[in-house]
Amino acid sequence: MSEPVGFPGGERANTGEPVGFPGGERANTGEPVGERANTSEPGLRVMVVDDHPMWRDSVGRDLTEAGFEVVAAVGEGAQAVRIAPSVRPDVVVLDLQLPDISGVDVTRGLLAVLPRARVLILSASGEHRDVLDAVKAGATGYLVKSASRAEFLDAVRRTGSGDAVFSPGLAGLVLGEFRRMAADPAPGTPRLTDREAEILRMVGTGLSYRQIAERLVLSHRTVQNHVQNTLQKLQLHNRVDLVRYAIEHGLDSGRA
Repeated sequence: MSEPVGFPGGERANTGEPVGFPGGERANTGEPVGERANTSEPGLRVMVVDDHPMWRDSVGRDLTEAGFEVVAAVGEGAQAVRIAPSVRPDVVVLDLQLPDISGVDVTRGLLAVLPRARVLILSASGEHRDVLDAVKAGATGYLVKSASRAEFLDAVRRTGSGDAVFSPGLAGLVLGEFRRMAADPAPGTPRLTDREAEILRMVGTGLSYRQIAERLVLSHRTVQNHVQNTLQKLQLHNRVDLVRYAIEHGLDSGRA
């Protein structure tokens, strides 16, 4: 895979210092890893999947220090899918380029065995096709490895909350694909109100409900109600499904 662009938290790759987790667990075993350093992120369980040992260890350490519970860290996609039901992560931080199977296939496999998990792609690649393929497979968000430590940790928090999170520029790509497909909606597409379609587009860019409410000068509850109505019409379960549906099927915001 391509070399990571920077290490979260400003870690240097050439210090020679051991990089691990509390409790002395090895980062590449697939076994539960360490205890949370604090309780700033109570209950949020994270699995890290990356074939680059130093990057994997550094990411896991940053997560642990931020208070996340790192339940496993592995270097192969098949292993991640195999252990997911037992370690039950809430969020999977997943590299797109793995030695055995692609991150896109891993995403599908993870969601097949653990449908409620959320996948955050953390990749050196910002190629448009990689981003769209990952989202279509079910990824909640996509972050490039040049992101800062603060951006990465915030993305994990937001992913755990169900937000669709993308690196700057990538959200516009996903929205552009949404608009392209909206110009030629699939047969049988449910008809949304103008307001529902407008909020759906904003959800697709990764905005939170509160941010949408501020932009549209609506209450937070009103935005939530519109999203719930949209979910019911499209027979979907959560906002991640909304983003994926928009890309796969397209919606025409001009139709009431």
